[in-house]
Formats: sequence, structure tokens, C-alpha cells
Amino acid sequence: MVERDKLAQKVVIVTGSSRGIGRAIAVRLAAEGARVVLSARSPDLLDSVVREITVQDGGGAAAMALDLREPDAPGRLVAFALDKFGRLDVIVNNAGATKRGDFLSLADEDFLDGFALKYFGAVRLIRAAWPHLKASKGSVLNIVGVGGRTPGSAFTIGGSVNAALLSLTKALAAMGVADGVQVNAINPGAIRTDRLKKRLTDLAAQQGVDPVSAEQRFVAAEHVTRVGEPEDIANLAAFIVGPEGRFLQGALVDMDGGATRTI
Repeated sequence: MVERDKLAQKVVIVTGSSRGIGRAIAVRLAAEGARVVLSARSPDLLDSVVREITVQDGGGAAAMALDLREPDAPGRLVAFALDKFGRLDVIVNNAGATKRGDFLSLADEDFLDGFALKYFGAVRLIRAAWPHLKASKGSVLNIVGVGGRTPGSAFTIGGSVNAALLSLTKALAAMGVADGVQVNAINPGAIRTDRLKKRLTDLAAQQGVDPVSAEQRFVAAEHVTRVGEPEDIANLAAFIVGPEGRFLQGALVDMDGGATRTI
């Protein structure tokens, strides 16, 4: 059961929140009383999530469409949140998808683009938000990915970006001890986002099977319990940034159905 007062009056920025994991996190935190600032590149999708939050929870929600690859965008997003709600308590860095493919076929521009959004977007947003998070004794939560701990040949960009974000999480957590800012990361595994749905659809077509069978084969091949749902990650995010999770600091939590088997 969601408790509406757990995050009452807390102001949260969730990036990449127009769909998938980011949307689920924004909706869940709003249900617990947070005032949520959403950001992504699609204003129409963002407006839809704002309406959903407003109808379901009656809480405060606002959205700003921007591209976090632009160097000044994170600072503008922080300023927008402060202007709308007057404070800042939580940053959830979720934006950023990286290109998969054969390493020898990937160009420098593919690597640069991967780092520009997911890594530098997070770096700049945290930097802009840190003084306000220090004042509110707030939290940073980075949504990273299991590829940062278990690299794969088809995920050379994503694995590299994710590993850098995990290292950044640990470094900032040490700084956060002195400043009173909580910093942690979640590593999602295979989650039912649009991107995974496409992979499963392609897999079904390649193998000549129905989508349910394709998913079952995928789960078996990955040696995991099941495909995760965006709400699984949202539930964990709500715990980490809520009062019960406050003792977590510098934690890199794998939520992947058992995909990560290293220590």
C-alpha cells in the first residue's frame, strides 16, 4: 500500500520521465506525496504524465521539455523546479539510452552521444542541484543498469557509460556524507520498456514464435526469474529516497531478476 505522507512536500526531479522507468518512478513518488518535476524531450508525453498524476493524486506536478545533452539544460531544469515549488529534495537521474551494436561498427559520435546524455546530463544536473540538496538534506538516485557491472560485446557504449555512473555514485556518496546528501544507484536488468518490447518483438519474428513464447525463451536464455516491470524499479526507488531507505549511502542495488552473478 502506498503511504501518501512518506514524501509529503518533498520536491523531486525525475529525468527521462515521459515513459518507461522514469514515468513509473514519477507516478509512484507523486502517489507518496511528492511534488514532481518531470523532464524529457517530448512535451506531449510529459503533459500526459502530468495529467495522470494530477487526476490520480491531486498533487503538484510540472514538466519541462528539454534535451539534457545541451550544457545549460540541467541548470535550467533546476531553476524551473525552484521557481515552481521553491525547494529541491530529490534528483532521480534516469534519462539516457545508449546505442547497441558491434564495437567495430560503432562510431566515435555514438560513444560521445551516449556519454553526453546519460553521463554528462547527470553530472551537470547533480552539480546544479547539489547546493539545494545540501540545504534540504536531500537525495540523488541514479538509475544506471546492470551493464555497468557485467559488460557485453554488444553493449560497449552502455556498459562504459554505466560503469562511469556507478563510479560517480560512489564518489559523490563520499562527498554526500559530509554534506548530508544521500547518493545511491539502482541497476535495472531487463525491464519491459519500449526498447525491450521491440527486442522481444524482433526475437519473436526471427524465431517464428508468438510474443509470449519469445519472452519465455528470452528469460530462459538470460537465466533470470522474469522480465521486470517499470513499477518494480519505481517501488525500489520510493524505498531508497523515502525515510526507510535513508541509511543507504553509496549503494549500487542490482534489481535484475538474478542477471548479475558476480560479487
